[in-house]
Amino acid sequence: MYNLLLSLAVGTAVALAIALGTSFGWIAAVFPGLVASAALYFWIAYRIRRRLDAVNEIVQREIGARRIEKAVQALQEAMRLGPWQFLVSTQLHASIGMLRYISDDLDGAIPDLEAGLPRNRLARALYRDWLSRAILASARYRKRDVAGALALLEEAVGLSPKEGLAWSVQAFILEKEGRHEEAIRALGRGAAASPSDEKLKESLQALQNGRKLKLWKLYAEQWYQFRLEPPRMEMDPAAARSRRQLFRKR
Repeated sequence: MYNLLLSLAVGTAVALAIALGTSFGWIAAVFPGLVASAALYFWIAYRIRRRLDAVNEIVQREIGARRIEKAVQALQEAMRLGPWQFLVSTQLHASIGMLRYISDDLDGAIPDLEAGLPRNRLARALYRDWLSRAILASARYRKRDVAGALALLEEAVGLSPKEGLAWSVQAFILEKEGRHEEAIRALGRGAAASPSDEKLKESLQALQNGRKLKLWKLYAEQWYQFRLEPPRMEMDPAAARSRRQLFRKR
């Protein structure tokens, strides 16, 4: 991460200059060095965030015009910022993968979605994006990696226990696999975590009463972004709003 390395180098240089070039000594040099490192780090991080915000505006515009490949291209061009800041590459890969996935490019989406998973404990603690995990879980399920899909969904609901869609995707897959009681338990856990979520309660009651899940009816375009069942209606301009939510509700 260039930002951290550059900031540490500047802070060290400031501390050395004070310690060796003045009579203050090493103890007095430490604090100014830390201040210089922190100031430079946050300034660079701010500049990178501003550039990413500008990229996101382009992406939103291209998605709104249904030019998905151009949106992907804008994100790919932003990859040059990845080495500068922690988690930038991870977030960009996740966004690219989600765009490819909702464009029904399953094989093209999976590598980026996988690259968008945080790899270490610190990254997992900081990057708490349930949606990219749920979409990757859906992709894995469509490739018949049921265990991998359910493991990711368990992580997703742990990150956002009040997010009904995450619980709903988990329950849908369990129900499709004939694990009816587990699907009921999943929805029960979700309803307990988010007592005001009427959609979860409706789905839970449906399974308890032997009826099928109708997530397409409850969530509309938001449900179809997971591509776990074919659309029951023609997608209209509202679908573009669903795509934009990939970059807003995360």
